[in-house]
Amino acid sequence: MRRARVRVPASTANLGSGFDTLGMALTLYNEVELTDEGEGVQLLVEGEGKSALEKAGPQNLVVRAIRTTLGDFGANPSGLRVRQINRIPLRRGLGSSAAACLGGISAAARLAGVELSTDEILARALPFEGHPDNIAPALIGGLTASAIIGGRVVSAKLPVPDRLKAVAVIPTLEMATKRAREVLPEQVPFQDAAFNLSRLALLLTGIATDRLDLLAPGSEDRLHQPYRAGLLPGMEAIIEEGRRAGALAVFLSGAGSSLLALVSSDGDAIGQRMGERWRREFGIENSVRLLEIDRQGLVYLE
Repeated sequence: MRRARVRVPASTANLGSGFDTLGMALTLYNEVELTDEGEGVQLLVEGEGKSALEKAGPQNLVVRAIRTTLGDFGANPSGLRVRQINRIPLRRGLGSSAAACLGGISAAARLAGVELSTDEILARALPFEGHPDNIAPALIGGLTASAIIGGRVVSAKLPVPDRLKAVAVIPTLEMATKRAREVLPEQVPFQDAAFNLSRLALLLTGIATDRLDLLAPGSEDRLHQPYRAGLLPGMEAIIEEGRRAGALAVFLSGAGSSLLALVSSDGDAIGQRMGERWRREFGIENSVRLLEIDRQGLVYLE
């Protein structure tokens, strides 16, 4: 019996102004354990999404990624046992699907005895995820900038100040990425595109040079958050609440529904203030998680 086990971090995408480009890995992890035993596919899920993911069976994203990868390498064992340990909430903008496809691909390659490069894993994950802003940081850790150029993912890792932390305010309300993308316009005003370019430049400069005062203006956005606000009651008010509470930057995490604040201190207090107002004024139940920036990315445990 062969075994492979990997750990993949959560991730937040966009960071406000970096739509479909920036992503950052966070210290909240899913694990995938894969063994070739028994007959058929045995799927066991622990934690977040257990019922729905087990019910999905062959359509489970981890299972699909495993089967596709094993098939590509001509490895077709008679039986597979797939165990998922999920700590990343589903449909909350924290990269659960990126973690799933990366976990499946990397575990399958390890089981097949194939060593994949970073570029090869990104290329295999892209068809499952559709865009690279979550898969790049979940794979290599830290803050990443990514693009699809000539059909391939090009990504780079940027340095992040050690004192920077993240506070995730995670509502019980789920947000389907498909729906969050449907509300986006096909075209945006020239002024809005220029606005985001200037803010993105400030954001990256602030992070790269430890000028954390640049993060607030640098995370401002006109390309996606205003259009998605109608799907998430209180979003704009709670973002502003986080800024007033002392966060360095606050933005919608990925396509939502979580909101994420970047902080250097008082993270718990900032998160609680955001969460309490969201609950009190808008009836949105939520939980608050203070997280570090994960700097390793995907790790092979076995």
